Amino acid sequence: MKEVYLTKEGYEELKARLEYLKVEKRKEVAEKIKFARELGDISENAEYDAAKEEQCFVEAEIKEIEDKLQNATIIDENTSKKIISIGSTVKVLDVEFNEEMTFRIVGTTEANIAENKISNESPLGMALIGKKKNDTVKVTTPRGGEVVYKIMDIQ
Repeated sequence: MKEVYLTKEGYEELKARLEYLKVEKRKEVAEKIKFARELGDISENAEYDAAKEEQCFVEAEIKEIEDKLQNATIIDENTSKKIISIGSTVKVLDVEFNEEMTFRIVGTTEANIAENKISNESPLGMALIGKKKNDTVKVTTPRGGEVVYKIMDIQ
């Protein structure tokens, strides 16, 4: 598995999720399986099948989180304010629409556009990394268009 970039907060959230899955969710699913077995013949028992399927999903998520934590690199929160890197918060100006936007560049695991967190592997994230204040970047959109951003501030 490749290196996973996480903020300290994101790392702690994953650890908490892993703990929940291992301690609480596993127990909950085991109870569902036990209950379904007590209903009798498991060969045609939809509740048993559903509980076993849920168990597979839980175990897969546990494995995925363990892999991410094992390969995690914690992003340095004290990143340079002169050059954009993972962990930077960047204010950009969409040149065409004269609209300012602020994004935080994070690893793919924490990316969430609703929280203005963009992945370092996204087209915009890749275009911004390594740039400085007042630089201009061009980003190709999924539909093949091009958006030009001017970097206004780096935090």
